[in-house]
Amino acid sequence: MPVMVQALVPVFALIVLGHLLRRWAFPSVGFWPQAERLTYYVLFPAMLVYKLGQARLPASAYSETAMLIGAMLLVVTLVLVCIHLFRPWSGPVFSSVYQGAIRFNSYVGLAAGGMLLGDEGLSLTAIAVAVMVPLINLLCILMFSFVVTEGPVRIKPVLRAIVSNPLIIGSALGAVWSFFEIGFHPLLAGTLEPLSNLALPMGLMTVGAGLQLKALRSGSVPFVVSAFLKLLLFPLVTAGLAVVLGLEGTLVQVAILLATLPTATSAYILARQLGGDARLMAGIISGQTLLAMVSIPLMLSILW
Repeated sequence: MPVMVQALVPVFALIVLGHLLRRWAFPSVGFWPQAERLTYYVLFPAMLVYKLGQARLPASAYSETAMLIGAMLLVVTLVLVCIHLFRPWSGPVFSSVYQGAIRFNSYVGLAAGGMLLGDEGLSLTAIAVAVMVPLINLLCILMFSFVVTEGPVRIKPVLRAIVSNPLIIGSALGAVWSFFEIGFHPLLAGTLEPLSNLALPMGLMTVGAGLQLKALRSGSVPFVVSAFLKLLLFPLVTAGLAVVLGLEGTLVQVAILLATLPTATSAYILARQLGGDARLMAGIISGQTLLAMVSIPLMLSILW
């Protein structure tokens, strides 16, 4: 437990620092949105290519990761649907609860995976991110189409956004690089390594900068349900599925870590675009991120 806390404290310290710097408008009001774009489109893809490209993972790691991730998302989706049947909310509210309970913050996951489990853990986390991101986006779009959107949902823009996602592209390119054992020329490595080192601290600070603490004033039953499902039930379900599927080792640790993460900041954008409850979504994102500072080390100490 002390080692785990020691590894996670820097993760959350950088999130808090990012929030404070944004509140103090340092270095400027317009800096943090641009920093988030730089992190999303340049730094994280470079890190994924460099770290995953150096990994030497067995082929089974990819299939086992996909199997466990798919089972996790399916079970939690079924739990949420059952809750909605017995305790129905309006479409916009349920869509925000669903996103809050199933999405994960990949920046926090990649940072924590690397700090807790080393390069192997970071590589497996990158593979899991590449699997989870398209699946979660498709599930969320389908859920919006059932409970919120009137008329057919436009699938092509969603698929285009998934295919062009920089995190997926970086993970896929890194996996190919690793599979063919291409290696990195010193000049290329000398460029990618500093970008890779910058990705995690900058990504964590942009997470903090994006927190909307005022939205917590609208705390409600939907917020409590989403936080319980995401931060407590999801990790327990994941650990149980790993036992049922006969999986163990670093892969299971990575899956449990991802399950403990707070929901993604991108959920707010999707809620605004597709008619979800954006204010509730902002509260869920901010509240879960704060609660995760306690729940992540607690759940990992129990389930690892």
